[in-house]
Amino acid sequence: HIVIRRYQPSDREAVERVFREGIEEHINPAFMYAMTRPLHITVSLFIYIGAYVMGGQSVVLALMSGGAWIGLVYFCCHEFYAGYVRARLNTDMQDIPGYYLSNPDNCFWVAEAEMNGRPQILGMVAVEGKNDPGSDGKKYGEVYRMIVSSSCRRAGLGKRLANTAEDFCRERGFSKIELSTSSTQKAAVALYVKLGFKLILVHTRSENLQWIVWMTRATILTMEKNI
Repeated sequence: HIVIRRYQPSDREAVERVFREGIEEHINPAFMYAMTRPLHITVSLFIYIGAYVMGGQSVVLALMSGGAWIGLVYFCCHEFYAGYVRARLNTDMQDIPGYYLSNPDNCFWVAEAEMNGRPQILGMVAVEGKNDPGSDGKKYGEVYRMIVSSSCRRAGLGKRLANTAEDFCRERGFSKIELSTSSTQKAAVALYVKLGFKLILVHTRSENLQWIVWMTRATILTMEKNI
């Protein structure tokens, strides 16, 4: 039995752990995705062959050069997600009560269940109310920190968390819900589409350096749903 409730200060350590694990689990899939893109395959072949020829047909030099390239791609994929975690833990998630619970247009929920006789945090979601620029003072809700623990997938918890956020936005009189995710988070994108969200923007703007984003071959997807 999973209960979705408002965040409490005592949840901080568990929330940070689930958040970190939920974001950083995308590092390896992102790396595999990047390395199978046509451009990166071409660059890999060019580096291996170029190092082999220029190094006097040295297999060792070719392997070392190719390994350095692969390591760079992995570093970029790691930094894309791990850097995001560091940034968020030093901003809104550093003070969840102050950022999300002190404003009536914001909220932060956790999903909790008793496992092996102990309560455990299995997911989370947050909403921040924002002014809609061209709508005569109307507001919309932006969904953040939508995470479901890997120990509780395919049980409908993601849908329940999304519905909790949507119900809150509807109660606050918001006109729509907006969220952003990365193109490599396939399961999340599929869930949002199933829930009625539509893609409105694809971009590469990120807190990471642009060359790191470029190396991952990932894009940021902005989606919204009218309510």
